Amino acid sequence: MSIRLASLDDIPVIRRLAEKIFPPTYRSILSPEQLEYMMQWMYGRDSLHRQIADEGHVYFLAYDGDEPVGYVSVQQESDDVYHLQKIYVLPSRQGEGIGQQLFQAAISHVKRQHPSPCSLHLNVNRNNSAIGFYKRMGMKIHSQGDFPIGNGFYMNDYIMALDI
Repeated sequence: MSIRLASLDDIPVIRRLAEKIFPPTYRSILSPEQLEYMMQWMYGRDSLHRQIADEGHVYFLAYDGDEPVGYVSVQQESDDVYHLQKIYVLPSRQGEGIGQQLFQAAISHVKRQHPSPCSLHLNVNRNNSAIGFYKRMGMKIHSQGDFPIGNGFYMNDYIMALDI
């Protein structure tokens, strides 16, 4: 297993992974309309380009040999707060420790960028089974909210936090 920093050239890889991961992850939680909207909103080519080129999202890709199997992205939100924007592993590869390796890659990146103490936050749907994974990684539920994302859709999320 290897993890490497992604670039703009990796947008097609991220999109292909998202198409295999995001719908099965949320199919039982979100409506088909919201799933389609969120795929375009978060994983459209222009959206990913803007995230990486303009908004400071740093993506890492996990590979098993030549096969991409997961990704994570992290973004600095303020002086002492980073946001874990995305962390996903192919459903067929979940439970193999890949998510933990991606999580650690994000933590290592944050520590390199911000050696002094800071916090890592993330949003997770309140019905997502990944909450258990985040708790195992040391994160705690900090707050919750219903966040409008456009087209009348909301993200019904917990905000989880980890002091680094």
